[in-house]
Amino acid sequence: MSTYDLNKFKGIIVAMYACYDEDGNVCPESVKRLARHYAGTGVKGLYVGGSTGEGILQSVAERKLALEAVMEEVGGELTVIVHVGAPSTRDSVELSIHAESVGADAISAVPAIYYRLPPAGVERHWRAMIDSTKLPFIIYHIPQTTGFQLTTSLLSKMAAHERVIGVKISSESAFELQQFKAAGGPDFLVLNGPDEQYLAGRSIGADGGIGGTYGVMPELFLHIERCFVDSRMEEALEWQTRVNAIIVELLSFPSLYGACKAIMGLRGLDCGEPRLPLLPLGESDMERAAALKAKIMEYTGNVKAERTIVS
Repeated sequence: MSTYDLNKFKGIIVAMYACYDEDGNVCPESVKRLARHYAGTGVKGLYVGGSTGEGILQSVAERKLALEAVMEEVGGELTVIVHVGAPSTRDSVELSIHAESVGADAISAVPAIYYRLPPAGVERHWRAMIDSTKLPFIIYHIPQTTGFQLTTSLLSKMAAHERVIGVKISSESAFELQQFKAAGGPDFLVLNGPDEQYLAGRSIGADGGIGGTYGVMPELFLHIERCFVDSRMEEALEWQTRVNAIIVELLSFPSLYGACKAIMGLRGLDCGEPRLPLLPLGESDMERAAALKAKIMEYTGNVKAERTIVS
């Protein structure tokens, strides 16, 4: 049985966007405003410095600055999971130690990128982070970007460590999610990564999810979660279908992150432009982004009205 409170990691966890000022520098004030916004929606927590948070594109100092701003604003109020993965194990360990020092709830990491490593190399990379703190560790499995395919044998080996509490699965196979859940055991967390299959992931054993598009519509994912918990599966599927239509539109832009940040700006939360090589949204796409934002707000109003009626 895990020595950690696993319930704090279950449910809707928003993969937080990076926040920059007009010069492209990490902006602590914007980070705090965004964190406060998410706290007000009722999400369980934040995943800081992951793919959506552009952590791989930031320096170690910038990643520390962003996390410090999050912890100052919502530390102890929301569950904060810090992605500490970096090309260098040394940098990952430094980020892990810093995460513990500022009071984060857990650390998480992808395998080392660029170099094609054998499972033994990835294991040593992760264990260096795990051994550097007393924080729980969540594996981040995203083979489409890292090129590393996590096996059930390595997962089982890692899960045997008392501080390895779960895995974030961003591969597109619900079957793999189910297999990892079985390999990890009943006290091992599995967090759904692909936003478009949140309901499918929950249905096949995921304990919650961490997602990037949650950020522009957290209220809608929270509604899907409520419907699932209440066994209103037909309604949950209806809302997952609506959400997926929005995701399809987001993916139709030249830059997913640019589109998400533009929509957040239209919602009154300026996150700045994504950092190159991620593209910002061009002026020609802003009208479409505004229309999509209006659709999100309409749906958000609908689920809020329904919740008011039910309560």
